[in-house]
Amino acid sequence: MSVQRPATIRHRTSLFRDAVAIVEAEFGSDLSLDDIARRVASSRRQLQRSYAEIGHTTFREHLTGVRMDRAAELLAARGMTVREVAHRVGYRQPAQFAKAFRRHHGLAPSAFRDTRRFRADVRLAA
Repeated sequence: MSVQRPATIRHRTSLFRDAVAIVEAEFGSDLSLDDIARRVASSRRQLQRSYAEIGHTTFREHLTGVRMDRAAELLAARGMTVREVAHRVGYRQPAQFAKAFRRHHGLAPSAFRDTRRFRADVRLAA
């Protein structure tokens, strides 16, 4: 393993932070690694390295994680169908969203919502 220069580490940290900010703000839109790289004035490969070395993840894993966290918040807040949540967090196909949600959270979106309702009802009754 080679030791990196401080300037390289600072640059990759900056790229990673900029990319994270874009993903956090625009997770519901159609984002790609190439699009983010262009917007942070970097190459695709440099951004991949930033994700790996600074974030210890990949762009796709990061984007999916942000989307799944937001989806959980929306499902817990009620008022939206699973289809609406899927579209809000950037999935065109509800089935694709449900599969990704189940993989990430261990429950189907509707089951996740039901467990949140049950917990809220228990807290209210106590």
